[in-house]
Amino acid sequence: MVHELADVAALERTAAALGCGLEAGDVVLLDGPIGIGKTHFVRACVEALGLDDAVTSPTYTLMHVYGSGRRRILHLDAYRLSGVDEYLDLGIEDLAGDAITMVEWGGKIAAAHPRHIRVVLGHGASGEGSRRCAIEGV
Repeated sequence: MVHELADVAALERTAAALGCGLEAGDVVLLDGPIGIGKTHFVRACVEALGLDDAVTSPTYTLMHVYGSGRRRILHLDAYRLSGVDEYLDLGIEDLAGDAITMVEWGGKIAAAHPRHIRVVLGHGASGEGSRRCAIEGV
């Protein structure tokens, strides 16, 4: 499903709608150019799940964990990883089973998660600030 989003508020609403339906074990892989709003999308999902953690990009730390128990979210960034093997070396198989996993630049490691939701963000056609959001696998 492809959404044309007029502004950041529309991006937040789309992310929140997806976030409300996420459960432990779900994996969301996000892709799109630098600065398109991948971290913003994750932030809106986290907020929709009722968590008040400060969501920031995990580009340099590779992973942030938000929440706890069955409402735990793993937020990863695969940009600097060489591929699936390096991603799995993070111990993700042990961590992801009872958490929601959201991976920026997720296309690089998609083979590690055969069942996933894919979110691809891009620039929209309706001017500055607009976005295109394709969601597959829901």
